Amino acid sequence: MLQNNDIVITGLQSWDIKIGSTCKNIALSLAKNNRVLYVNPPITRLDKLKGHSYKDQPEKLKKISDNLYVFYPGKILESIGRLPVNFLFDIINRHNNKLFAGEIQEAIDKLGISNFIHLCDGDLYHSLYLKDYLSPRLYAYLFRDNILAVKYWQVQGPRIQPKHMAKADVVLTNSYYHTRIASKHNPNSYFVGQGCDLSMFNPEKIDSIPADLKNIPQPVIGYVGVLTSLRLDIETIRYMAESRPQWNIVLVGPEDKDFANSTLHQISNVHFLGARKPEELASYIKGFDVCMNPQVVNEMTIGNYPLKIDEYLAMGKPVLATHTEAMDYFADYTYLATGKEEYVSMAEKALQEDSEELARKRKEFAQSHSWDNMVSTISNVIEKHI
Repeated sequence: MLQNNDIVITGLQSWDIKIGSTCKNIALSLAKNNRVLYVNPPITRLDKLKGHSYKDQPEKLKKISDNLYVFYPGKILESIGRLPVNFLFDIINRHNNKLFAGEIQEAIDKLGISNFIHLCDGDLYHSLYLKDYLSPRLYAYLFRDNILAVKYWQVQGPRIQPKHMAKADVVLTNSYYHTRIASKHNPNSYFVGQGCDLSMFNPEKIDSIPADLKNIPQPVIGYVGVLTSLRLDIETIRYMAESRPQWNIVLVGPEDKDFANSTLHQISNVHFLGARKPEELASYIKGFDVCMNPQVVNEMTIGNYPLKIDEYLAMGKPVLATHTEAMDYFADYTYLATGKEEYVSMAEKALQEDSEELARKRKEFAQSHSWDNMVSTISNVIEKHI
């Protein structure tokens, strides 16, 4: 584990974000043994027009703990993410980076930071030239989401992402798919896994199964999470339900329009239980015989590390999921299907093979994916290159 280093982190997520954040959790883990400066994303002109700012923060530099500081940049940068003219984008983006770097340097100077490591969590544009302006000891780029699948990033992202990866000293990824992509642009690309907080997913702490699930006959094939056709295959779910009417398919989570209007609602053994609070999800998972993640394979999902799989495994449950390159990491602990027919045969296999020993192995594997373990792997890569 890295110790007694100064580390500057830039990324796409604000410290004050209300949902779980990989970037924040990495910062918290690193701050146990290092001094960390967490830099919030800069405010752009478009952000300001929408009413977004850090005006509620009385000080630009906020101390969170003895080793952790959060910086709130104040300068307004130009909104150029969808600017299609490459040379104009490059000129303005370099200017944005220079302004951003100048503010970060003020915080660095105030804290007396020197000879630091810079970790960038996916900030393609605003951090592109920070290595040039701030001169860190080592610049590490964390590539953990396929943001190019999001419309905002599709104008300049395909051109800038390879440049950013090539510029980094090391590229860190959370899936084998992302490692393969990154290696095309930077030979120093490493799979470092993914951390997650599984404290709520402990079957020993759950006393009962929710009443609306308890009344549904077994076997139950279940899913928890947002029900969206952007990520989930409605046809696979339909095929499973109609092929095995003795099974009950239980879906827990809010629906998008495609799910709400789908014929799944007319199938008697498909049960929509609606959205539930995060702290309730584990009790539903405990009542499933098999947990599933029937993803469609597209740009958004193909390289995705699904935290949902760790949550299922932490509960000791058999897990059925779509086979992707990223899911190969889970191959020894899950049932991976290609096509709707395999979903049925793999679900049957999962139901037949389940045992206490397999449940124990699943739990142990999931629990190995702590934030400290991920940061330990990141530390080993950084120390090697330093």
